[in-house]
Amino acid sequence: MAEAAHKETHGFQTEVKQLLHLMIHSLYSNKEIFLRELVSNAADAADKLRFRALEDGSLYENDGDLAVKISVDKEASTVTIADNGIGMTRDEVIANLGTIAKSGTKDFFSKLSGDNAKDSQLIGQFGVGFYSAFIVADKVTVRTRAAGTDAAEAIEWVSEGEGEFTIAEINKPTRGTEIVLHLREDEKEFADAWRLRSIISKYSDHISIPVQMWKDEVPESEGPDGEKIEAQPGEWEVVNKATALWTREKSDISDEEYNEFYKHISHDFTDPLAWAHNKVEGKTEYTSLLYIPSKAPFDMWNRDQNHGLKLYVQRVFIMDDAEQFMPTYLRFVKGLLDSNDLPLNVSREILQDNKITQTLRQGCTKRVLQMLEKMAKNDAEKYQSFWNEFGNVLKEGPAEDFSNREKIAGLLRFSSTHADSDAQTVSLADYIERMKEGQDKIYYVTADSLQAAKSSPHLEIFRKKGIEVLLMGERIDEWLMSHLTEFSEKQFVSIAKANLDLGDLEDEESKKAKEEAEKEVEGLLERAKTALGDKVGEVKFTHRLTDSPACIVADDNGMTTQMMKLMQAAGQTVPDVKYHLELNPEHALVKMLADTQDEALFNEWVGVLFDQAALSEQGSLKDPSTFVQNLNSLLMKLAK
Repeated sequence: MAEAAHKETHGFQTEVKQLLHLMIHSLYSNKEIFLRELVSNAADAADKLRFRALEDGSLYENDGDLAVKISVDKEASTVTIADNGIGMTRDEVIANLGTIAKSGTKDFFSKLSGDNAKDSQLIGQFGVGFYSAFIVADKVTVRTRAAGTDAAEAIEWVSEGEGEFTIAEINKPTRGTEIVLHLREDEKEFADAWRLRSIISKYSDHISIPVQMWKDEVPESEGPDGEKIEAQPGEWEVVNKATALWTREKSDISDEEYNEFYKHISHDFTDPLAWAHNKVEGKTEYTSLLYIPSKAPFDMWNRDQNHGLKLYVQRVFIMDDAEQFMPTYLRFVKGLLDSNDLPLNVSREILQDNKITQTLRQGCTKRVLQMLEKMAKNDAEKYQSFWNEFGNVLKEGPAEDFSNREKIAGLLRFSSTHADSDAQTVSLADYIERMKEGQDKIYYVTADSLQAAKSSPHLEIFRKKGIEVLLMGERIDEWLMSHLTEFSEKQFVSIAKANLDLGDLEDEESKKAKEEAEKEVEGLLERAKTALGDKVGEVKFTHRLTDSPACIVADDNGMTTQMMKLMQAAGQTVPDVKYHLELNPEHALVKMLADTQDEALFNEWVGVLFDQAALSEQGSLKDPSTFVQNLNSLLMKLAK
């Protein structure tokens, strides 16, 4: 190989430096994982070449036998992983090996704790691929040439994992990538061919591309009858099954193989929660292998981040992150789809408009929802683990997928006034089963947090009557409920809306008591409305309160507080909303207010009650200073 004529030194992206330091200085219980990651990357490079070669066969350069070759040099303490896949250009080398091209990087590093075991799990969730080489190597050399380029355009990348890497142009006759790991002094156990064979068998048996290792020369020997057996020269030997796992019969695949294949396609270190492997025959023929991860990636809340399935057509790799086959609210799902019906020259534009694509998307969505339904029914603890990781993403479903809205709603979990803990464990089916006699609606309240929802004054009458209310304290909950209007023919009703009607849950005795209480403070509503003027829409009496003197509610057709906050957080203009003030005629403060003849004092009290109710509902006031001044003024008058 020719010497490099020109060499450049570059610094790693800041986050990469942190990651390399963490990898090099953390204690890993499973260091052998580096080989799985590098072999997976090599297999991906071969897949990409196959796809590119569909349009340009010359990229094969008269070498169509794709493989990953692993060799060991015990004396030099090196391990070399080479492939004849797509290779990389100079710019691709810098982009792929000098940066982490993934959102959520800062969030990832903010979660690092200094606990080696915990941090290594986080690294697995984040997916670092190539950088795992530095777990066992104190120096890594990468030589690569992109398919279709001249031998002189090859690139050599070298780094010792200490903040810098060098780039040099070299001569490389063959396309593809060769990675040389210079093993650390205490990691020389990996400079053993049999050790590497066992790792490949364990982690990479399922990869469809052959993984080869050098088989040493067999010396001359004698057969059982004394005949002479000539020496056999050394040769490359395939050490994995090299059969695409998803093409095999399910009965022939072990759980361990399914788990390892998941780690191969996801670059996750943890086992998945569940998977579904299905072969569909008939009008549309395809095979799907779908996984539910056990941990959420750090970029899950970025809806624009690449997501989706690996797409194969007739076992030929087409693309990563084929998002057309999985709705956005299921973006956490990993896996692949292999179709016999899509054309081999398929492109993103064709995928977006192809009717077959819609059929495949519907089929994959149905499989995932069935998988979750089965998990929820048969293993509540495992489903709760899933919900804790991905529940808020699943809440996007009713708005995005109308046809499956009822199924998705059945998978949702909430906190409630009847739950034993604050955890979101209550299903809508649980709620309906516990409904009181005469109850025909599902009641809920949304707030800034679960604690705020639990403390809402709107709950008072429901607690008194023992009616269960769903407590929603996540930002997405208000948006969810604007698209989820009913479940199992039961309507959802926000207890923070005006004109709350408990229907058959109200008894005659309660109605009589209300009428009498309202008579005692007759004329109060008109005075209060005059005092507040345009600050409110209406002033009414309410019997939804038992301990609080007043509350504000949104109009039945108006925008709620949480929806306004959601729109403001998204940078949208929010219309001016006038709340209704509801006064509790049975409360001592309201009775005192009705007896107050001094109009100036009356106006102060009404203003304080309104601001107090607004503070309880909204969590903040437009003019807190005035509220404090009015409150202090009233306290001073009471103290005299």
